[in-house]
Amino acid sequence: MVWLNIFGLIFIVVIMIPNMVFAIKYKDDFENKWNNKWIELIEQIGRFGCFGFMIVNIPGTCFGWWSDEAFALYLIVDVLLVIIYCLIWIICFKKASIFRALALSVIPSIVFVFSGIMSRSVLLLISAIIFAPSHILISYKNAKCE
Repeated sequence: MVWLNIFGLIFIVVIMIPNMVFAIKYKDDFENKWNNKWIELIEQIGRFGCFGFMIVNIPGTCFGWWSDEAFALYLIVDVLLVIIYCLIWIICFKKASIFRALALSVIPSIVFVFSGIMSRSVLLLISAIIFAPSHILISYKNAKCE
């Protein structure tokens, strides 16, 4: 397996585009209203791990797809999840809701966990397991505070 996962890089870039547009357009709405410094720290560690290990395969910790079919499944599922993620951003862009908060936190969490399993990346899977519950919890709590 090569050290760079170009597909992982593309998925991360596409996921980040609506987040950057929203952050630029609605600067005040990106504030974390539910403050729990420990959960936020755990989320950030997981987030940067997921971003990094979606893109970079560390030898000895990433064992690649076990077959061409597994790689195809990885691509199909991640493309579908990223499309759904972008569609939810488009549909719910101006409507803050618990649905939007949960959908936009659960979908990337699934992308990271699934990618870690399919690529057999130990570090991505560990990062995703750290990231997913903390990100979903923070998103839910912030949505409830609105």
